Amino acid sequence: MNAKRLTTPKENVQQLQKKLGLAAKENKKRRFHALYDKVYRMDILWEAWRRVRANKGSSGVDGETFSDIEKQGESYFLLECHRILKEGHYKPQPVRRHYIPKKDGKQRPLGIPTVRDRVIQMATKLVMEPIFEADFQDSSFGFRPKKSAKQALDRIRKACNRKGNWVVDVDIQGYFDNINQEKLMKLVEMRISDRRILKLVRKWLQAGVMEEGTVRCSDLGTPQGGVISPLLANIYLNYFDILWERHGSGYGELTRYADDFVVVCKTKKDADRSYELIRAIMERLELTLHPTKTRIAGLWTGEEGFDFLGMHHRKMRAETSKGKAYYTTQQWLTRKAEERIREVVRDRLAPPNMRHKSFLEHVEWLNPKIQGWRNYYYTAYSQRKMAKLDWYITQRLARWYAKKRQRARWMSSVREVRLIANQCGLKTLL
Repeated sequence: MNAKRLTTPKENVQQLQKKLGLAAKENKKRRFHALYDKVYRMDILWEAWRRVRANKGSSGVDGETFSDIEKQGESYFLLECHRILKEGHYKPQPVRRHYIPKKDGKQRPLGIPTVRDRVIQMATKLVMEPIFEADFQDSSFGFRPKKSAKQALDRIRKACNRKGNWVVDVDIQGYFDNINQEKLMKLVEMRISDRRILKLVRKWLQAGVMEEGTVRCSDLGTPQGGVISPLLANIYLNYFDILWERHGSGYGELTRYADDFVVVCKTKKDADRSYELIRAIMERLELTLHPTKTRIAGLWTGEEGFDFLGMHHRKMRAETSKGKAYYTTQQWLTRKAEERIREVVRDRLAPPNMRHKSFLEHVEWLNPKIQGWRNYYYTAYSQRKMAKLDWYITQRLARWYAKKRQRARWMSSVREVRLIANQCGLKTLL
């Protein structure tokens, strides 16, 4: 007789998620009451640990790193998570505040929860996600399984080509910091009645942020940087998606990626109506539209376009093989995305302490980045920009190479650099 094959934690999670997802789809009004015991199941915790470790990231307020946990033993760490959850002793720690400098001189705040909190949040997300996935709309693409930014861009391009000549480009002001926690909890309670799960979510919302040794709590917002935050943010805005489907789908087609979204309309009148409806729903959610970043763009003449998810969208004149003119939606990477790519390359190759590295080391570091950029930004209409960025990478390598060889002029190194880059297998954007 064949011995029965043991299933992996990953397979167990998939089976559980499938079961929960089907149950949620079958009955749209069903509230789930027995979920908490699944969060502390050891196979769920192992899968949560695997995913959190794969995402990497630094330590939270307790200073505990992944290598610390590996030294003490992963099993010991997960058994401890299991025990404190089962006994009801789990208490999340405040999120460590970290700031990332932005281009405009401002700083973007990031929250870093402890590794333990990230693992427990991930375990909870694995259990909660399939239930809410059953309710999420087709117009939502951000931070969802089997959904991507590329799919969102494709939907927008098709909507624009179906006589979509006006776009309402929406930016919500400080979305993650302004979510009303009480309203969010009511939306979670529409699907989950397990009081211990609800208590867990509330604990994370109220854990606060540690900055310069002081803990600050707020009754607004979700913890940015938390594993569960994108799911909670989608639950909150799903209310908008549903109301849009009910009252606004006749005005235009919505495409949302997390807190960024656009509505593609056929006429200016529809775009104006869409804008008013969006504002009315946002008021219900106690959210504010950004006064300068939210706008209505007219695409018909090709003089105006809009940026969304790192791509610029614009209707441009084209001709059929028989010389008949028509307008089609073209997408290419935004100026901001171009600058970001240049910055990443420059930050790697320009510093003097990078001169001791070998050509091959730089190529091995650059290749996955170049491949990722190409996969996302390459379109038939972005070729010129991609060629310019390829030249920029060559130029930066030539400057680095000339300094390493103590040559005064970098231009004379370009041919040599191209030859070596070819030998080392440097990828290109074009």
